[in-house]
Amino acid sequence: MTASPSTPPPDDGLSRAELAAKYGLTVSGARPGLFEYVRQLWGRRHFILAFSQAKLTAQYSQAKLGQLWQVATPLLNALVYFLIFGLILEADRGFEREVYIPFLVTGVFVFTFTQSSVMAGVRAISGNLGLVRALHFPRASLPVSFSLQQLQQLLFSMIVLFLITIGFGSYPRLSWLLIVPVLVLQFLFNTGLAMIMARLGSKTPDLAQLMPFVMRTWMYASGVMFSIPVMLEDHPDWIADILQWNPAAIYMDLMRFALIDGYGSENLPPHVWAVAGGWAVLLAVGGFVYFWKAEERYGRG
Repeated sequence: MTASPSTPPPDDGLSRAELAAKYGLTVSGARPGLFEYVRQLWGRRHFILAFSQAKLTAQYSQAKLGQLWQVATPLLNALVYFLIFGLILEADRGFEREVYIPFLVTGVFVFTFTQSSVMAGVRAISGNLGLVRALHFPRASLPVSFSLQQLQQLLFSMIVLFLITIGFGSYPRLSWLLIVPVLVLQFLFNTGLAMIMARLGSKTPDLAQLMPFVMRTWMYASGVMFSIPVMLEDHPDWIADILQWNPAAIYMDLMRFALIDGYGSENLPPHVWAVAGGWAVLLAVGGFVYFWKAEERYGRG
């Protein structure tokens, strides 16, 4: 009885790429397409919201005053800036006292929103490597969640900001409705910037040590404590234009215009809403694409 020649397996001679295509296999952790990535991120929206709320609750869990520090911290900063810049350096020139104090507090609260989003974004990946390596999910969920956390913190603080504004004579009016689009645009801007910083911080953790100096410089250049046109009236106009058109100054000015009676449109740069929308779209879209391009590298190495 003779043995029949063995039949070669049906996959014999196929390359690994051909085998993967035949059986529908994909690379583990491979970056999905951009639209698929957006779909996956939307599918994690409940996780993003719950994660941001948990982080917000845990932020001051060890402090006796708890969540009150969400308001107390920017208020204390505003008090220090008022003593130094308002009283000693007279940075309040151009404004009456009942306008300057809401002007200053609004600037501090609004800039803190951007500052906190950036700082949280830097650590979004590098500070959560255990979560990144243990679970499979769109990594953009982390910087988005941290930006959402800062938005919730700002909304909590806005109650105090309203009371201060009313206490100095700026009562609710139709312009207060502009607060909603201002916050939406700033949130989009902050989220895009947080995603850019998350990618940079994932490979360079030391960036978290450098960013406080960068943010402090940005704060002083954005007119948090003073009116840019008034302070630079003896300087070339292009310097004031550059500082006024930077996004932090744009969103602060729009919020001040919405809230404060004595802060009129003459204090705003031209085409301010178009510029605010442009910054928001540019950073939100550009930051998202920039972050997505490194999706498969987060948590490795």
